[in-house]
Amino acid sequence: MIDGTRAFSGFSVDDITAAKAFYSQVLGLAVTEQNGMLLQIGGGKHVLVYPKTNHEPATFTVLNFPVGDIEAAVDQLRTAGVEFQMYRTLTTRASSVARVR
Repeated sequence: MIDGTRAFSGFSVDDITAAKAFYSQVLGLAVTEQNGMLLQIGGGKHVLVYPKTNHEPATFTVLNFPVGDIEAAVDQLRTAGVEFQMYRTLTTRASSVARVR
């Protein structure tokens, strides 16, 4: 039967080198290159990031990072060069943060 205690998630990217730089240098996650790339996340768990030549970016959230101050986190990411998308269907603040309730 399936052993759920060692289950893991994964997603594809079109450029492992760029993904490694983003997750390790911008987000500060521990990254190892194994079967593509493994992101080390909380609780000793890993997320597999694998190369895919016909990769198309996800249209949904693949990772969530809880933070204490969302506005400060967005500012830090912007300073690191991360660009945020503005969605016409959501009301966003100047920081690009949308509050959905």
